[in-house]
Amino acid sequence: MSRPETSAPPEVFYSDVESKKYTSSSRIQHIQATMTLRALDLLALPPHQHILDIGCGSGLSGEILSQEGGHVWTGMDISPSMLAVALDREVEGDLLLADMGNGVPFRAGTFDAVISISAIQWLCNADSSNADPKKRLARFFDSLYAGLRRGGKVACQFYPRDNRQTESILSAAKAAGFSGGLVIDDEESKKNKKYYLILTAGNVNSGDINLDGVKIDKAATTRPKKGQKEESRKEYILRKKELMRKRGRLVALDSQFTGRKRKPKF
Repeated sequence: MSRPETSAPPEVFYSDVESKKYTSSSRIQHIQATMTLRALDLLALPPHQHILDIGCGSGLSGEILSQEGGHVWTGMDISPSMLAVALDREVEGDLLLADMGNGVPFRAGTFDAVISISAIQWLCNADSSNADPKKRLARFFDSLYAGLRRGGKVACQFYPRDNRQTESILSAAKAAGFSGGLVIDDEESKKNKKYYLILTAGNVNSGDINLDGVKIDKAATTRPKKGQKEESRKEYILRKKELMRKRGRLVALDSQFTGRKRKPKF
């Protein structure tokens, strides 16, 4: 059976017909809910966090985010058809049509956490002659790191085609400054084996992530930089904004409100 990401680009594969078929499948709904709940369990988030759902599709994962902990969420996806279904379903999150391979287009320090279910493996494919998987992975993780608050957490469930893809994803995450590792559920099962990339933006206590009873691929674990200076939320955001400027990105001007945590609207 061919993998979806090798069949066509995501915006083509998830057509109007495929998007409606995907969303209406009770089997898909169950799998999506199970993996989203698992990602939230690993992140161990307090209630009412501001979460970015990357590859949100028709909002199946977003519904879980709204129900579990009352989280406020923003979803981004490259498929117009998937987002159209999400709008028809009147999901609670804000929706953005965007290609994650071009970067995460949000202000520095916007999100408390990020989840992504069955999406980031698409970054490893060259869907066109000018698509470089290595550069797309780098843009994605660099901008993702900038978009998170200091200590923000990430859980990406994905289906790697092989060890080479796994290593490419982990290397890009580490180069962007993330610490964390790869959690593998049901490692001995070919059918039910699941990969979860669990990352933190900056140093956090290990107890802030729920890794009880899970196996971590230690060989692939990323590590925080040694001697990293403890910094305030404002210092962290200013540093990331300066990094984005050096990379030619447009960022908001600094102000007296830079670094102040915003309360989500309910």
